[in-house]
Amino acid sequence: MSVDRLITSGTFALDGGSWQVDNNVWLVGSDEEVVVIDAAHDAAAILAAAGGRRITAIVCTHAHNDHINAAAEVAAAAGAPILLHPADQVLWAMQYGPEVPYLPLKDGQVIDAGDVALTVLHTPGHSPGAVCLHARELGVVFSGDTLFQGGPGATGRSHSSFETIIESIEDRLLTLPGETIVHTGHGDSTTIGVEAPHLADWLARGH
Repeated sequence: MSVDRLITSGTFALDGGSWQVDNNVWLVGSDEEVVVIDAAHDAAAILAAAGGRRITAIVCTHAHNDHINAAAEVAAAAGAPILLHPADQVLWAMQYGPEVPYLPLKDGQVIDAGDVALTVLHTPGHSPGAVCLHARELGVVFSGDTLFQGGPGATGRSHSSFETIIESIEDRLLTLPGETIVHTGHGDSTTIGVEAPHLADWLARGH
């Protein structure tokens, strides 16, 4: 079993603004097949990172454009489905309209990634359909933009809620074992144990 990180760069756009960002694309699986988590910016680089392994699914932690803008191209090239929580339909439509279909994710669903089982945790707040993916056997959670090294994901833009993201983190992520590694959507990884003591600080900041 393997977990590979690819960093891709491009533009995040929402609410009339745009920002240059670096995204983590995670490939999880075996020597034969992988699941792509967040197909961001560069389909060719993602397909190359698969290294000849069969891509069985493209899983979106949420539908902000910087996390999905290569999903359609990767899916078409690999013949693989795109999976997204339907509560993010409004964001998905901003990028793809009705032309690109996806399969709906639901809380508690288990996705096979080679020898690894990824359990879907619905963690709204950064967006309505944000999810994290818990690989219990690996002691890893893929947090998208819900939890970063240093705190929760941003909630200052449309379709987001600070109160909701804090509730999601407290109820769904900080209940995981402290040694659980948090592989994030941007930047460096962290652990649940490192982040958990700072919940009160995040609440006080209220950002």
